[in-house]
Amino acid sequence: MDFENGQKTGFFLDQKYNRRAAAKLARGKRVLDCFTHTGSFALNAALGGAEHVTAVDVSQAAVDLARANAVRNGLEDRMDFLCADVFDLLPTLEGKHDYDFIILDPPAFTKSRASVKKAVTGYREINLRGLKLVKNGGYLATCSCSHFMTPELFTKTIGEAARDARRRLRQVEYRTQSPDHPVLWGADQSLYLKFYIFQVVDDQ
Repeated sequence: MDFENGQKTGFFLDQKYNRRAAAKLARGKRVLDCFTHTGSFALNAALGGAEHVTAVDVSQAAVDLARANAVRNGLEDRMDFLCADVFDLLPTLEGKHDYDFIILDPPAFTKSRASVKKAVTGYREINLRGLKLVKNGGYLATCSCSHFMTPELFTKTIGEAARDARRRLRQVEYRTQSPDHPVLWGADQSLYLKFYIFQVVDDQ
């Protein structure tokens, strides 16, 4: 981790149990981890027995750290790393690649109420593109870390993306942040992390 120049503390401990949940589904799968940062979801998927994991981030510095973390954990033979903008990358993969498991862990698309509408567009786009790349019967993990993106709005946005992609979602898990980042009743901003795992099937 880069404690001096990395985002926040350089690591996001609020996702630690969500990473474990994703790892449990990764065995034998080809995984695409988008917005990988230092590779935490990707590394957990590889440790969980994934056949291969591709980790993507727009920051070359983050990609370099993720690659170094793979080497430290002896996982580099089952992982590759790509510096790219996820919004630009996913459309180029349609019809060329499909994955058993896609993980979407983007940064907060909105940090104010004024930008919620724009954030909804962003969440809908990445979920739509991700859903189009998941094999029938594969899995999608998707999350939002902005408290302005309420659970209801996030759920609605994912549902709209699924309809546009003509995919049906079977909810496997719904989770929030780890217990050491507690949700305080009466303080809405404390419920900020929403994390879903879905099985994705063709809509017939």
